[in-house]
Amino acid sequence: MMKLYWSPRSRSFSALWLLEETGEPYERVLIDISKGAQRTLEFLAVNPMGKVPALEDGEATLAESAAICAYVAERYPKAKLAPPLGDVRRAKYLYWLFFAPSCIEPAMVQIATKIELNSVAAGWGDAQRVFDVLDHALQQGPWILGEEFSAADIVICSGLNFAVRQFKMVPSRPSFERYLDLCAARPAFQRATVLTEGEKN
Repeated sequence: MMKLYWSPRSRSFSALWLLEETGEPYERVLIDISKGAQRTLEFLAVNPMGKVPALEDGEATLAESAAICAYVAERYPKAKLAPPLGDVRRAKYLYWLFFAPSCIEPAMVQIATKIELNSVAAGWGDAQRVFDVLDHALQQGPWILGEEFSAADIVICSGLNFAVRQFKMVPSRPSFERYLDLCAARPAFQRATVLTEGEKN
Protein backbone atom coordinates (compact mmCIF):
# COMPACT_ATOMS: atom_id res chain seq x y z
CA MET A 1 0.00 0.00 0.00
CA MET A 2 1.29 3.47 -0.85
CA LYS A 3 2.13 5.77 2.03
CA LEU A 4 1.65 9.53 1.55
CA TYR A 5 3.52 11.91 3.84
CA TRP A 6 1.58 15.15 3.81
CA SER A 7 0.50 18.29 5.63
CA PRO A 8 -2.60 20.47 5.27
CA ARG A 9 -2.38 23.82 3.47
CA SER A 10 0.61 22.73 1.42
CA ARG A 11 1.49 21.31 -1.98
CA SER A 12 0.43 17.97 -0.53
CA PHE A 13 -3.12 18.65 -1.68
CA SER A 14 -2.25 17.64 -5.26
CA ALA A 15 -0.98 14.21 -4.22
CA LEU A 16 -3.86 13.70 -1.80
CA TRP A 17 -6.42 14.58 -4.48
CA LEU A 18 -4.72 12.34 -7.03
CA LEU A 19 -4.67 9.36 -4.70
CA GLU A 20 -8.37 9.91 -4.00
CA GLU A 21 -9.00 9.91 -7.77
CA THR A 22 -7.45 6.45 -8.12
CA GLY A 23 -9.89 4.84 -5.71
CA GLU A 24 -7.03 2.69 -4.43
CA PRO A 25 -6.26 2.32 -0.70
CA TYR A 26 -3.33 4.31 0.68
CA GLU A 27 -2.02 5.37 4.06
CA ARG A 28 -1.75 9.02 5.10
CA VAL A 29 1.09 10.05 7.41
CA LEU A 30 0.66 13.55 8.78
CA ILE A 31 3.88 15.58 8.91
CA ASP A 32 3.25 18.60 11.15
CA ILE A 33 5.41 21.19 9.41
CA SER A 34 4.36 23.82 11.96
CA LYS A 35 6.29 21.83 14.57
CA GLY A 36 9.27 20.99 12.37
CA ALA A 37 8.36 17.33 11.81
CA GLN A 38 9.72 17.61 8.26
CA ARG A 39 13.23 17.99 9.71
CA THR A 40 13.32 14.74 11.67
CA LEU A 41 15.89 12.17 10.64
CA GLU A 42 13.09 9.69 9.92
CA PHE A 43 11.40 11.98 7.42
CA LEU A 44 14.66 13.20 5.89
CA ALA A 45 15.39 9.57 5.07
CA VAL A 46 12.26 9.64 2.90
CA ASN A 47 12.83 13.12 1.42
CA PRO A 48 16.22 14.72 2.08
CA MET A 49 14.76 18.09 1.04
CA GLY A 50 12.55 18.00 4.12
CA LYS A 51 9.41 18.93 2.20
CA VAL A 52 5.95 17.48 1.78
CA PRO A 53 4.48 15.68 0.01
CA ALA A 54 6.55 12.53 -0.20
CA LEU A 55 5.49 9.04 -1.18
CA GLU A 56 6.60 5.53 -0.30
CA ASP A 57 5.55 2.60 -2.45
CA GLY A 58 7.32 -0.46 -1.13
CA GLU A 59 11.02 0.18 -1.68
CA ALA A 60 10.34 3.16 -3.97
CA THR A 61 10.33 6.65 -2.48
CA LEU A 62 9.89 9.98 -4.20
CA ALA A 63 8.88 13.56 -3.58
CA GLU A 64 7.73 16.64 -5.54
CA SER A 65 4.01 16.92 -6.23
CA ALA A 66 4.12 16.64 -10.02
CA ALA A 67 6.50 13.66 -9.85
CA ILE A 68 4.20 11.91 -7.38
CA CYS A 69 1.21 12.60 -9.62
CA ALA A 70 3.06 11.20 -12.66
CA TYR A 71 4.18 8.11 -10.74
CA VAL A 72 0.79 7.29 -9.23
CA ALA A 73 -1.07 7.92 -12.50
CA GLU A 74 1.13 5.35 -14.24
CA ARG A 75 1.10 2.96 -11.28
CA TYR A 76 -2.71 2.75 -11.49
CA PRO A 77 -3.55 2.85 -15.22
CA LYS A 78 -7.14 1.73 -14.59
CA ALA A 79 -7.82 5.16 -13.10
CA LYS A 80 -7.14 6.65 -16.56
CA LEU A 81 -5.32 9.68 -15.19
CA ALA A 82 -2.67 9.69 -17.93
CA PRO A 83 -2.66 8.98 -21.66
CA PRO A 84 -0.97 5.61 -22.29
CA LEU A 85 2.57 5.32 -23.61
CA GLY A 86 2.63 5.89 -27.34
CA ASP A 87 -0.46 8.11 -27.28
CA VAL A 88 0.18 11.44 -29.02
CA ARG A 89 -1.64 13.23 -26.16
CA ARG A 90 1.24 12.39 -23.81
CA ALA A 91 3.24 15.31 -25.20
CA LYS A 92 0.71 17.89 -23.97
CA TYR A 93 0.00 15.84 -20.85
CA LEU A 94 3.65 15.99 -19.79
CA TYR A 95 3.89 19.66 -20.74
CA TRP A 96 0.97 20.65 -18.53
CA LEU A 97 1.91 18.22 -15.75
CA PHE A 98 5.14 20.17 -15.23
CA PHE A 99 3.77 23.61 -16.12
CA ALA A 100 2.51 24.15 -12.57
CA PRO A 101 5.81 23.68 -10.69
CA SER A 102 8.00 25.18 -13.43
CA CYS A 103 5.81 28.12 -14.47
CA ILE A 104 2.84 28.81 -12.16
CA GLU A 105 4.76 28.55 -8.88
CA PRO A 106 7.71 30.73 -10.00
CA ALA A 107 5.23 33.26 -11.43
CA MET A 108 3.52 33.41 -8.04
CA VAL A 109 6.88 34.04 -6.36
CA GLN A 110 7.64 36.75 -8.90
CA ILE A 111 4.32 38.44 -8.15
CA ALA A 112 4.68 38.09 -4.37
CA THR A 113 8.24 39.44 -4.26
CA LYS A 114 7.69 42.02 -7.03
CA ILE A 115 11.05 40.97 -8.41
CA GLU A 116 11.94 42.23 -11.86
CA LEU A 117 13.57 39.60 -14.06
CA ASN A 118 14.63 39.44 -17.65
CA SER A 119 11.90 37.34 -19.26
CA VAL A 120 14.47 35.69 -21.51
CA ALA A 121 16.62 34.64 -18.55
CA ALA A 122 13.76 33.46 -16.31
CA GLY A 123 12.81 29.84 -16.98
CA TRP A 124 9.09 30.67 -16.81
CA GLY A 125 9.31 33.79 -18.95
CA ASP A 126 7.21 36.26 -16.98
CA ALA A 127 4.13 36.03 -14.78
CA GLN A 128 1.80 37.78 -17.23
CA ARG A 129 2.67 35.37 -20.02
CA VAL A 130 2.25 32.34 -17.74
CA PHE A 131 -1.35 33.25 -16.91
CA ASP A 132 -2.14 34.40 -20.45
CA VAL A 133 -0.99 31.03 -21.84
CA LEU A 134 -2.98 29.18 -19.20
CA ASP A 135 -6.06 31.31 -19.89
CA HIS A 136 -5.88 30.52 -23.61
CA ALA A 137 -5.48 26.79 -22.98
CA LEU A 138 -8.38 26.64 -20.54
CA GLN A 139 -10.70 28.41 -22.96
CA GLN A 140 -10.44 25.32 -25.17
CA GLY A 141 -11.66 23.15 -22.22
CA PRO A 142 -13.33 21.67 -20.47
CA TRP A 143 -10.07 20.11 -19.16
CA ILE A 144 -6.48 21.06 -19.86
CA LEU A 145 -6.20 18.26 -22.47
CA GLY A 146 -9.68 18.86 -23.85
CA GLU A 147 -12.38 16.31 -23.15
CA GLU A 148 -10.49 14.05 -20.73
CA PHE A 149 -9.56 14.75 -17.12
CA SER A 150 -5.99 13.77 -16.19
CA ALA A 151 -3.32 14.12 -13.52
CA ALA A 152 -2.24 17.27 -15.36
CA ASP A 153 -5.53 18.88 -14.30
CA ILE A 154 -4.74 18.07 -10.68
CA VAL A 155 -1.43 19.94 -10.68
CA ILE A 156 -2.72 22.81 -12.83
CA CYS A 157 -5.87 23.28 -10.76
CA SER A 158 -3.95 23.08 -7.49
CA GLY A 159 -1.48 25.75 -8.59
CA LEU A 160 -4.18 27.97 -10.06
CA ASN A 161 -6.34 27.59 -6.97
CA PHE A 162 -3.45 28.79 -4.79
CA ALA A 163 -2.79 31.75 -7.08
CA VAL A 164 -6.38 32.87 -7.67
CA ARG A 165 -8.59 31.77 -4.79
CA GLN A 166 -6.46 31.01 -1.75
CA PHE A 167 -3.83 33.74 -1.91
CA LYS A 168 -5.64 36.07 -4.36
CA MET A 169 -2.33 36.94 -5.96
CA VAL A 170 -3.60 36.69 -9.52
CA PRO A 171 -6.79 38.35 -10.81
CA SER A 172 -9.33 35.78 -11.85
CA ARG A 173 -10.57 35.35 -15.39
CA PRO A 174 -13.74 33.64 -16.69
CA SER A 175 -11.78 30.60 -17.87
CA PHE A 176 -10.12 30.27 -14.46
CA GLU A 177 -13.43 30.45 -12.58
CA ARG A 178 -15.09 27.88 -14.85
CA TYR A 179 -12.15 25.51 -14.55
CA LEU A 180 -11.73 25.85 -10.79
CA ASP A 181 -15.45 25.26 -10.27
CA LEU A 182 -15.32 22.20 -12.53
CA CYS A 183 -12.39 20.75 -10.58
CA ALA A 184 -13.97 21.54 -7.22
CA ALA A 185 -17.10 19.61 -8.26
CA ARG A 186 -15.16 16.36 -8.56
CA PRO A 187 -15.91 13.96 -5.68
CA ALA A 188 -12.21 13.17 -5.18
CA PHE A 189 -11.40 16.89 -4.87
CA GLN A 190 -14.14 17.20 -2.27
CA ARG A 191 -12.90 14.17 -0.32
CA ALA A 192 -9.36 15.55 -0.31
CA THR A 193 -10.68 18.91 0.90
CA VAL A 194 -12.60 17.25 3.74
CA LEU A 195 -9.49 15.28 4.77
CA THR A 196 -7.46 18.49 4.77
CA GLU A 197 -10.06 20.41 6.74
CA GLY A 198 -10.31 17.56 9.24
CA GLU A 199 -6.58 17.71 9.92
CA LYS A 200 -6.72 21.47 10.50
CA ASN A 201 -9.23 21.13 13.34
